[in-house]
Amino acid sequence: MPTTSTRLSLDPRARLGRRAGRRFLIEWAGIGCLGIVVILLSSLGRLSASVDHLVYDRFLSLHTQPLLRDIVVLEIDNASIAQLGRWPWPRSVHAKLLEQIASAKPAAVIYDVLFTEPNPQDAELARAIALSPTYLPVLLSAPDSAGRRTVVEPAGPLAHAAAGLGHINLEVDSDGIVRSVAQYEGDADSRWPQLMVPVAEAVEHGALHRDGRRPARASAVAASGHDGGEDRFLIPFGPNAQHYPTLSFARVLAGDVTPEQLRGRIVLIGVTASGLYDRFATPVSGELGPLPGVYIHANVLDTLLTGREIEPAARWALFAVSLVPLAALLAGFLVLSPRRSLLLTGALCVLASAGSAVLLYGARLWLSPVPAIVGVVAVYPIWNWRRLEMTMAYLREELQRLADEPHLLPETPQRRREFGGDVLEQHMALMAQAAQRVQDMKRFVWDSLDSMPEPILVSDVRGVVLIANHAAKAHFARLGAPLPEGRPMRDVLGGLTLVKTIDGDAASDAENNLLARAHWPAPLDPARHEFAALMAHGVEVRDARERDHLLRYANCTNEQGETTGWIAGLVDVSALHAAERQREDALRLLSHDMRSPQASILALVEIERARREPVLARGLLERIERYAQRALTLADDFVQLARAESQTYVLEPVSLTELLIDASDEVWPQAHAKRIALHTETAASDAADDGGHWICADRSLMTRALVNILNNAVKYSPPDTQIVCSVASATPKAVPGAARRVSCTIRDQGYGIPKEQQAGLFERFRRFHEAERPDVGGAGLGMAFVKTVVTRHGGDVEVASEPGQGTAFTIRLPVLEEAQSGAALTPRT
Repeated sequence: MPTTSTRLSLDPRARLGRRAGRRFLIEWAGIGCLGIVVILLSSLGRLSASVDHLVYDRFLSLHTQPLLRDIVVLEIDNASIAQLGRWPWPRSVHAKLLEQIASAKPAAVIYDVLFTEPNPQDAELARAIALSPTYLPVLLSAPDSAGRRTVVEPAGPLAHAAAGLGHINLEVDSDGIVRSVAQYEGDADSRWPQLMVPVAEAVEHGALHRDGRRPARASAVAASGHDGGEDRFLIPFGPNAQHYPTLSFARVLAGDVTPEQLRGRIVLIGVTASGLYDRFATPVSGELGPLPGVYIHANVLDTLLTGREIEPAARWALFAVSLVPLAALLAGFLVLSPRRSLLLTGALCVLASAGSAVLLYGARLWLSPVPAIVGVVAVYPIWNWRRLEMTMAYLREELQRLADEPHLLPETPQRRREFGGDVLEQHMALMAQAAQRVQDMKRFVWDSLDSMPEPILVSDVRGVVLIANHAAKAHFARLGAPLPEGRPMRDVLGGLTLVKTIDGDAASDAENNLLARAHWPAPLDPARHEFAALMAHGVEVRDARERDHLLRYANCTNEQGETTGWIAGLVDVSALHAAERQREDALRLLSHDMRSPQASILALVEIERARREPVLARGLLERIERYAQRALTLADDFVQLARAESQTYVLEPVSLTELLIDASDEVWPQAHAKRIALHTETAASDAADDGGHWICADRSLMTRALVNILNNAVKYSPPDTQIVCSVASATPKAVPGAARRVSCTIRDQGYGIPKEQQAGLFERFRRFHEAERPDVGGAGLGMAFVKTVVTRHGGDVEVASEPGQGTAFTIRLPVLEEAQSGAALTPRT
């Protein structure tokens, strides 16, 4: 016996029970709660904010959107600084630029330069500002400790001449990147719009015209009536965020630009020169570098005019939506395999990313996929770690249990061995022991197969023989055939001659015989599926040495039910056939050799009785006749019963009504001698419906069974009585699904049978009324014959009797269609 070692405490097999089921659900729920906490920290706690920003920036860099061609950026670039001198320039230079722009009649001018300090040239600049709808920025300071902000407007004449004022503050996120802008900022006293907001509102309300006419001045503090919110939105930067039409300040000032380049357009004037460093990091800075503020404002204005603002989803909505992939993954853990769970995890991550991108590009809604991805990615490895732990514990327990169980196969004594090392090494040792036992079982199966006395062949799915046991090799060696391994089954068994098919049903047996003989030896090929049912039942074949064999094929399947090959078995039935011939000889002995002397005795008795002066006394003749008649009846009954039990029935469609009439005609002389009337009744409706109560039966045997019942009715009935025979449907057609049967009842007015004696009515050599009616002869085999014939036809027989009230025998048989679809009739051994 193998030795035991220390067992692990975990019992994974108990998962099938209540305790492990509860633990499984607790672990599953605990891991689900862990995922919820991770998503909660990522969405509401902003734990994954930096990753959210990276994903958002990546999505923007992959999506290019068209830019408004009506926005023109006029750059205060390095070339303009070099040509016009160091910054700041005199306000007269700005005035000349505005005059030059005004001559081209732009839709609006946005001057992204602060003019907060008074200057003697303010009047000249104010006149130039008034020539076109010009929007100027204000300086909005950061909030102090009390939350108040300081607003520094442009110089008085300039602010009065401007079409609108707004702040140009750009706020950066925690990673120093500008992604969003607030449409309104300020304190409790006043709120200022972003500089692009009044421009977009003027365009929306039709206040700006392509002819350059000045609209009514928008009040810079009109926003003080706003609801107090910042109305912050994400700027949809793209790889082409810097691809607006651009012009150089110096070139426009010199008149080198045609008026058509500015007419009817919104002109943004801002600093792009590297020395002034008005640049900010944006989501697309990885491709474009830091973006000048004027281009950021151009993108903001473009967004407001086209309605492409990206709204960040509320944190609670982000949390709720991120729970959906987690719920799907937790549900998958309950029904999917580890491989499919991994595929589901990847699919959920891809779907979360794709859904976020679709919402970003299509619905202009930013719903970060990071919390959902972090949730499922955090849950999956922990869950599979727990499953791996359970699997390892389960394998350990099962292998240990296998090692502790008594080995059913003979084995050599093993010395005691203790497992050492870590748990994995112990598992490997147990696995090695299990593998050894599998090899032992394989060897045992092979030895068992090889020791079978009948030839056994095992083939693969193509019908090529893989294994032949010792008996098979010896069998083919006696026939002078080559070894069967490696040869097709059809070639190995091709020397066999078909004798007959094995099937108890006469109709299908004849059909299978025709099929097999027409295609022989094709049925020997197991790959021919059309002969699978035929070979599964078996065929009788004859080899070259004139010995008969029963050949059958059995299908080999794996654990999944897939066919892996076939097993062919040859059983020598020559001895069985010899026994059958001996049985037939014995029946012939009983039916001929024993009957002939009895018949001769009866003939001599008749001759002696016919003489006028018989040599023997008449009483002696009668006694000889009675004894001979009894011996003859016994031989006939015994032979009939033996044939009913063993011979193959010849089934054919017959009418039970006709069989009953034939039996009545045969019994009529005995009934007439005792003045017993025979009546046959058939319900008109049943006869019309069933077409005469047709059954599938052996005509001679069934008629003999009915004759036996009628003979008993005549024997055990007093004179001047009657016997009523009726045929009817035994099962009502109104009963759905019930098997239809036909019944035959033979009722007499005889002496009856006591209740306690009815149980042995159908036993051999049982007779009744021997004391009361010694004149009634019989061997006691008639009712056994009836029971055997009816049972082998798939029916049943019952008796109802009371002493002095007569006896009624009822036979129930399947109707024709039921009998043809039932089990085949086979000889009983």
